[in-house]
Amino acid sequence: MTLPDLYRPLLLAGGLHASAARTPAKPALHCAGRTLSYGELGERVRRVTDAAILDLHIRPGERVAVVAPNCLEYPELVAGLSDAGAIVATLNPRSTATEITAACDDCGVRVLFAHAGNAAVAGAAKSRTVERTIVIGEDYDAWRDTPRGAAERPRLAETDPFTLVYSSGTTGKPKGIVISHRSRVLTFHAMAMEYGCYGPQDFFLALTPMAHGAGLSFTMAALYVGAEVELLPKFDAAQVLERLGAAPFTGVFLVPTHFQAIFALPAEILERHRGTAAHLKAIISNAAALPQALKQQIIAYFGPGLLHETYGSTEAGIVTNIRPSDQLRTRQSVGRPFASTLVRLLDENGREVPEGEVGELFSTSPFLFNGYWNNPQETRDCIRDGYWISAGDLARRDAEGFYYIVDRKKDMVISGGLNIFPREIEEVLHRHPAVLEAAVVGVPDPHWGESLRAYVVLRDAGDVSADALIEHCRQTLSGYKLPRELHFIKELPRNLGGKILKKELRALG
Repeated sequence: MTLPDLYRPLLLAGGLHASAARTPAKPALHCAGRTLSYGELGERVRRVTDAAILDLHIRPGERVAVVAPNCLEYPELVAGLSDAGAIVATLNPRSTATEITAACDDCGVRVLFAHAGNAAVAGAAKSRTVERTIVIGEDYDAWRDTPRGAAERPRLAETDPFTLVYSSGTTGKPKGIVISHRSRVLTFHAMAMEYGCYGPQDFFLALTPMAHGAGLSFTMAALYVGAEVELLPKFDAAQVLERLGAAPFTGVFLVPTHFQAIFALPAEILERHRGTAAHLKAIISNAAALPQALKQQIIAYFGPGLLHETYGSTEAGIVTNIRPSDQLRTRQSVGRPFASTLVRLLDENGREVPEGEVGELFSTSPFLFNGYWNNPQETRDCIRDGYWISAGDLARRDAEGFYYIVDRKKDMVISGGLNIFPREIEEVLHRHPAVLEAAVVGVPDPHWGESLRAYVVLRDAGDVSADALIEHCRQTLSGYKLPRELHFIKELPRNLGGKILKKELRALG
């Protein structure tokens, strides 16, 4: 017998089955009033795998899509289908029929699983490749639970694709991002080391959409390690505070827009729940930048020693994390590199920039994606020297090795020959007490080439003029960094992961 014969690859379903074997009676997953023990979850995962192989005749590498909000069935589908060798495409539950058609045709989906709430839209999709749609509900339950016997599992490599996540299109047409079993499982192990809330003794509150890369990872990591998980079907700010105070949760993952919604709640609700989340070990934020003023608000409300801000991308995985002890010691930092991750900042000629100067951030780690689906040119464009990945962000590094995201390369504005980073102006606007959110974009200007336009969402009690906000910026910023226009808006357009869609703001005119 040789070493490869003894080698057991890292597969997501393997972690769930290990947890089920270790503590079958332990609660694994709660969602919308239903609960599964680890033994029940493991059995359902097995049935999904058997049905996928014996009924759907799924073969390794074949694509299967899921379009659903968070639900009890989502984790078992992802685990069971991937154990059959399928590449699981997780589609935005807010997708239109046209978007579902485009994604399914792009990667050649033959079988589509659609939640009952998405069934009508999925049924209106006219994909040329989808042969069967299974509706999550009675249809799905009957498909999963029909006795078929045990199927022979395919021999999978950990570098085989596990999931295919479609980017939400912040800069153009969505791309299919292929993630391997190895990437995701190693990420789970690193998360357990870093955050301190991913272990068999933990209880995690999951509320971000599992259709998004981060939402899937932060939920499945807890199940992989044997933690108890409550999965909320959708985000509701008051409900999140109520749940955090009602059960002994040790970890929660939120994106910045969630925090904004929480702190926009009436003062009496906030005060009622202050201090009730005493069991928390970690609050993790990701997907978009946390303004420094919002960081300070989170720490003041939930307490010190909890907040982690993680920076990364679906392509590169988690790149950096700033730990609780460094949140207020630094300003606007995203921390130091994550486990097993190397980072470098390069200028336009590919040379590393000195400490304190701005360069494009590249990283490499065991968490990298496999590439863009059927798009080798796009894959090559974001890779340098074989295995360094860039998400197009500009950053600087200080003497202690902390990284600071300056802005997205594509969002940088050149006005009158000067480089301007909108994120700097946004940070200043966020400091005004009347401002809930702000986004700054560059728009064409016949004289300067580009000029700055700010979009601001005010707090409910906010009462301030555009001129007053520009004057507020003038106290901190040089004249050439001041917005030429400032517009008030009810809400900022965002993708499923919480990132602001600046392309849509530029189109507003």
